[in-house]
Amino acid sequence: MNKICLTLAFSLLAVLVNAQNANFAPQEVTQGGSAINIAVAAKDESDGDEFFEDAEKNERRGDLNEALTLFGKAAFEYNNDKKFSRYAASLLRMSNVHLMLTHYTEAEQVILNAALKTYSKIGSRTGQMASYNQLGKIYLASNKLTQSLWFYTQQGILAQQLKNNTSYIDSILGIAAVKIKKREFSLATKDVNRAELLAKNYKISQFSQLIKNTRSAIADKGALKK
Repeated sequence: MNKICLTLAFSLLAVLVNAQNANFAPQEVTQGGSAINIAVAAKDESDGDEFFEDAEKNERRGDLNEALTLFGKAAFEYNNDKKFSRYAASLLRMSNVHLMLTHYTEAEQVILNAALKTYSKIGSRTGQMASYNQLGKIYLASNKLTQSLWFYTQQGILAQQLKNNTSYIDSILGIAAVKIKKREFSLATKDVNRAELLAKNYKISQFSQLIKNTRSAIADKGALKK
């Protein structure tokens, strides 16, 4: 069953990429958001909206294969409607579902072959930043640490240029996670301290639990190292 769903998802992606190359035109994109939640303007209805909402419902209740299929259908409809910011946002969500299913190659290819190219073509630097974050997560999960570090670093550079403090802190914590896997615990601790200080200075509270968990991981794995 999983193979069938995966084949369908890949077929949808191939159609989407081909359609994208055939009918692409620049479109203004609403800036802001994170790797998986890019803000999009809700100016007019699309069949993609219903697919997207249904995909989110299935993802929340754990039916990831169905969510994957529906995010693909949403992306197809948005591309046909030339709503390219929504199209790319759907691709990001597809990639994240692949990541949750540990389909690392598929998660990577959705970003590299479609989402990142789309955000570049429509001039969305926020979308590019979100794509870098997603690639950082994918490569971290698949133990491709050099690639993960590079993409988290690119996210951080772009976040600074865009003055997006939340995404910048997120990138630092991503880099810390890479260093933990590389068993560079002292360097990871410095990154966590920096992220915590920035979060306090900017009054950003959403990373509190992640910072706590990262410190615990450093302590636990550092103890094992000794």
